[in-house]
Amino acid sequence: MNRVLRLVLLTGGLATLAASQAFAADTFKVRFSWKLKGEYAPLYVARDMGAFEKANLDVSMGEGAGAPAALTAMLQGQEDAVIMPAAFALTAISKGMPIKIVALYHPKAPLGLMSFGQSPVREPKDMEGKKLAVSVGDTVAAYLPVFCKKNNVDCDKINKVTVNPQVRNSQFMAHQIDVIGAYLNVDLPLMEPISKEKFIVLDLAKYGMTVPGLSIVVADTAIAQKPDVISRFIAALDEGVSASRKDPAKAAAVLKKDWAGSPSVEVITRQVVATLDAIPSVPGHKTGWTDAAWITEALDMLKSVGEIDDIKPLPTYYTNALVEK
Repeated sequence: MNRVLRLVLLTGGLATLAASQAFAADTFKVRFSWKLKGEYAPLYVARDMGAFEKANLDVSMGEGAGAPAALTAMLQGQEDAVIMPAAFALTAISKGMPIKIVALYHPKAPLGLMSFGQSPVREPKDMEGKKLAVSVGDTVAAYLPVFCKKNNVDCDKINKVTVNPQVRNSQFMAHQIDVIGAYLNVDLPLMEPISKEKFIVLDLAKYGMTVPGLSIVVADTAIAQKPDVISRFIAALDEGVSASRKDPAKAAAVLKKDWAGSPSVEVITRQVVATLDAIPSVPGHKTGWTDAAWITEALDMLKSVGEIDDIKPLPTYYTNALVEK
C-alpha cells in the first residue's frame, strides 16, 4: 500500500513539475537605446497592469547608451529587442546588420530645433552662423545633412560644438550654445518649465526632415527562432499604449517609480502625451504597423545624403507579420 501511495505521489509530483515547466514564462530582455524618458512609459504600464504576465512573458527592461551599443549587445545574445529610433536601424540594415524593424510607432519622429529669442532659429537659413550642440546619440545632429540639403542651408557654416550629452541642456540654458536638436516629445516638456525665457521651436518635419523614430528592433535569428514570443510582447505593449492613452498621468506615475532622479509627474505626463500623439492610428491595422511608404521615404532620404549607398529589398528592413499576428 505504501509503495502504491509513493507511486501516486511521485507521478503527481512529476505531472506538477511538467505542468510548471510547460507554463514557465518566456524571458524577454529589452534594451532602450537611451536613458529613461516618458517615451518608454507604455512598457512600464504594460508590466504594471499585468499584460506581460498575461502573455506568459518575464520582461526585463534596461537603459542604454546609444543605438550602436544596444544593437551590438542584442546581436551578441544579451538582449532580445531594442527600443530605438528606426532611422538608425535602417542605416544599420543597409550596411549588412542582420536585424529588422518589427513595430514602428513614430513614422515621423517629433524632432525639432530649440533656440532662444536672442539668437533665434525661426527658419532653416537661420542655422548658419549659430552654435549647434552635437553629442553621441543625437538624432538631429546625425541627420543634419538631410535638413541642410532639403533647405539650401550651408552645413559648413553651422558651428557644431561637441558636448557631453549629460550637460548639453544645461549649457544651452546658460546660453553657451545657440541651438540644440530636440525630441519635442521629450526635451521640450522637460526644459520649458525651468526656462525663464520662451523657446523658439522649429519643427523639422515641416521642413522635410521626416526621420522614423520610436520602434522595436530584433535580430533576424530571433524572428526565425521565437516569432510567437516577440508577437506576444508587441501585443502586450499595445495594451500598455492603450492604457497610457486613457490615463497619461497614471502612466507617468507608473514610470516614475522606476526612474531614479526623474522629473516631476507633470513633466513626465507631458512627455507621455506628446509621445502618444505622434503615434498614428491606421484604420484596419494594429498599433506599430508599418506602411511601406514610410520606409521607402526614409531610405530615399538616407541615400540622398550619402548615409547609405544602396537600398535593399523592403522586406529586408521590416516585417508586419508579428504586429498583425
